[in-house]
Amino acid sequence: MTITKAAKGVIQMFTDRLYKTAKPIWEASYHHPFVQGIGNGTLDIDKFRFFMEQDYLYLIEYCRLFALGSLKAHNLQTMTVFADLLHSTLKVEMDLHRQYAERIGIEKEKLEQVQPAATTVAYTSYMLNVSQRGSLAELVAAVLPCTWSYYEIGTRLHEIPGASEHEFYGEWVKMYASTEFGELAKWLKDLMNELAEGKREEELKWLEDIFVTTSKYEYMFWEMSERKEMWPIEINS
Repeated sequence: MTITKAAKGVIQMFTDRLYKTAKPIWEASYHHPFVQGIGNGTLDIDKFRFFMEQDYLYLIEYCRLFALGSLKAHNLQTMTVFADLLHSTLKVEMDLHRQYAERIGIEKEKLEQVQPAATTVAYTSYMLNVSQRGSLAELVAAVLPCTWSYYEIGTRLHEIPGASEHEFYGEWVKMYASTEFGELAKWLKDLMNELAEGKREEELKWLEDIFVTTSKYEYMFWEMSERKEMWPIEINS
């Protein structure tokens, strides 16, 4: 596993460094009105519908990243995990997403016709760009903030009394606070540490920059959903 430094007998992993750098962004995300509205049950349901629609489009692009992960994997075990993630996301998670969306008033037909917002396009395009151009390390640095920060948010929201029992938001909280989702976050963290091992400082800094950038995009996704913001200008064709 990757060791970036040892001080006073404490071993620091590369993901510890990433967490320390991105923590202010993640704290801002957790305290964002949209996220807090999920936790205390006060979020406008229309804003959550907008979020679910854009998140559905995000998941489609996330699947492409899993496919790339399998392609760029350095061993059969890692290739298999990414392939399993691709399959489970396409066949299980997205179907659950459709069912959940229908519960809050988004019909399947409408979900399939949703157009991506500017932030959704920018975020997914950035991840795909750095992942296609780079190695598996760049890909993992790009996807890790989503999984890891969602698990952190889900776990913290789960501690709010009644959050996991809310009529609309409870299932969302329980999903991202689940042991299974936590195991996925841990697997990606372990893989990130493994891939960072032996890299020069300039290479580590580049991976850190990617991680911070997608952490910022995570915050922007919450902000976009709070504002129900599509594009600065709309042109009717």
